[in-house]
Amino acid sequence: MSGSLTLVLRAYRLLWTPLLPLVPLLLARRLKRGKENGARLDERRGGGGNLRPNGALVWLHAASVGELASALPLIGRIAARDVNVLVTTGTVTSSELACERLPAGVIHQFLPLDAPRFVRRFLDRWQPDLALFVESDLWPNMMIETSRRGVPMILVNGRLSDNSFQRWRRLPKTIGNLLRRFDLCLAGTAADAMRLTELGAPRVLISGNLKLDVPPPPADANSLRALSDAIAGRPVIAATSTHAGEDALMIEAHNRLRGNFPGLLTLIAPRHADRGADIAEIAQAAGLNVALRSRGELPSRATDIYIADTMGELGLIYRLAPVVFVGGSLVQHGGQNPIEPAKLGAAILHGPHVWNFAEIYDALDRARGADTVLDADRLTAAFGAMLNDPKACARSAEAARKTVDALGGALDRTLQSLDPYLMHLLLPRQTGAHHA
Repeated sequence: MSGSLTLVLRAYRLLWTPLLPLVPLLLARRLKRGKENGARLDERRGGGGNLRPNGALVWLHAASVGELASALPLIGRIAARDVNVLVTTGTVTSSELACERLPAGVIHQFLPLDAPRFVRRFLDRWQPDLALFVESDLWPNMMIETSRRGVPMILVNGRLSDNSFQRWRRLPKTIGNLLRRFDLCLAGTAADAMRLTELGAPRVLISGNLKLDVPPPPADANSLRALSDAIAGRPVIAATSTHAGEDALMIEAHNRLRGNFPGLLTLIAPRHADRGADIAEIAQAAGLNVALRSRGELPSRATDIYIADTMGELGLIYRLAPVVFVGGSLVQHGGQNPIEPAKLGAAILHGPHVWNFAEIYDALDRARGADTVLDADRLTAAFGAMLNDPKACARSAEAARKTVDALGGALDRTLQSLDPYLMHLLLPRQTGAHHA
C-alpha cells in the first residue's frame, strides 16, 4: 500500500520505547497546566470508559476547537444516517465543545499519545470501519497502525500551509509514505491540492473549505441583551483571536482614536483566554479603564477596554461590533478565521500574515469585504474611516457576507465524495451484526 517504512519513521517508532516510562510524568505535567482532563487520562493511553457500539463505526479525528467546529455539520450529517460515530480530539477545550455540540449518540474520546502500544490499544478497542482525519493533524503511528488494519482513511478539509509544505519537502520519502496510506484526500483549496499531490498523495480532490459551511457562532440571548444594553449608544470597535503583540497595537489605536470618538469602547477577545490579565495590564499602563468578562464584569460608561477573555463567545462580539480586526495576522501566525465575522455582519480588518486562510482573505479583499492593515498607523486609520462612515462600513460587511456565502458548498461536495464509503458500511451484512 505504501511501501516499507522509511528510516525516519522506523526511528520515530523506536523512540517511543524509552519514552514510555516518562508518559505518567508528561501527563501529570500537562494535567497541572490544565491541558488534560484528570478523569480521562486513560484515554491518552488508548483506554477509557466508553464501549464500542454494535454496527459500523466511522471514526473522525479533529485536532482542536477550530477543526472540530468545522467538522460538526459533517458529523451531524453522517450520524443522521444511523452510522455510529466516534470523534477524537487532542485538547481540553475541544472536549468541552464536543460535550456541548456533538449530536446525541456521537462518542468523544481524547486521541491517544502516538506510541504504537497506545495506538494499538485504541484501535483494538474501537475497530473503526472508516477513518476521517480533519485538516492536517496527522500522527505517524496512528496512520501506520490504522492502514495496516485495512481501514480506509480519508483526509477531510485537507490543509497544508506553504511553511509545512516546505518543511515536508525535506523528507519526501517519509511524507510520501504517510500520504499514500490515504484512500482519498479532500483538499480545501487548489493550493492545498497541489501541495498534497506533490508530496505523494495518490488521489486528491478539491472539495472546498468546510469552515465556509459552518453556521455562525451562537450567542446566548440573555448575554447578548445584557452586553448590548451596557454598550448602547457608544462607538464600538473590536479585535478577536488576538495574539501577543496585537493587543498592544489595538490599545494604541484606541488611545489615538478616542479623542475623535467620545465614549469609544474597544472589545478585545484574545485567542487564548488565559491572556486576559496580561492584556489588562497593558491597557492600565496606557492609562485606560479595563473590565474583564472572565470576572463577570460588564463594561460601564467609564470602561475603555473590555476584555472578552472567555471561551465560546465570539458570536457576541461579532453581533455587536460593526468592524473587527481579526488577529493572528499582524504577527507571524497565519491569520485566524474571518468567516465567522463575515457571516454575522462585521466589516473585517486584518494584517498581512493570513496564509492559513489565504484564498478566503484574498476573495474578501477583492470584494472590499476586508481591508489589510500593516501597522498601528494603518490600523488606527482604518478603524477611524469605518467609524466616520457607517454606511461604508455596512457596505463592506455586506460584501463580506456575500463573499463567504458564494464560497460555500464544501459540505455537500465532501459528503458526495464520502458516499461510496458510507454506502458500503450501510450494506446489509451477510454474516449477522458487525462487531456484535
